[in-house]
Amino acid sequence: MTLSRLALAWLPVAILFWLVDQAARRFAAPIASPPPLRAWKLCWTPIEAGLLTLVASLWFDTLGSGGWWVLFLLIGLLVGGQRLTGAAAAPRWWIAADALRYVAGGALLAWRLG
Repeated sequence: MTLSRLALAWLPVAILFWLVDQAARRFAAPIASPPPLRAWKLCWTPIEAGLLTLVASLWFDTLGSGGWWVLFLLIGLLVGGQRLTGAAAAPRWWIAADALRYVAGGALLAWRLG
């Protein structure tokens, strides 16, 4: 797989992740102003999309294409579950938002890489 093909697959996923994050931040605090956007979040979102693109590349190029949604759902649940731990635990709907974000990202990658 060429680097340009991976970059073209990564870009829509990074945009999707950023849009979902912005929508979730606004939904989380509709009355109050949304929490400030941190510099690490601006850096982490494209890295997260890049890592998901690499996982998808491994999946679609070696293991097959069937059942891709289960893989991305499980990854999304793992990512969403970590939000429930810690001092500032997020609401439970974040788990569903993360799971749907990863399944939607997987669908984009299935379309671009499959």
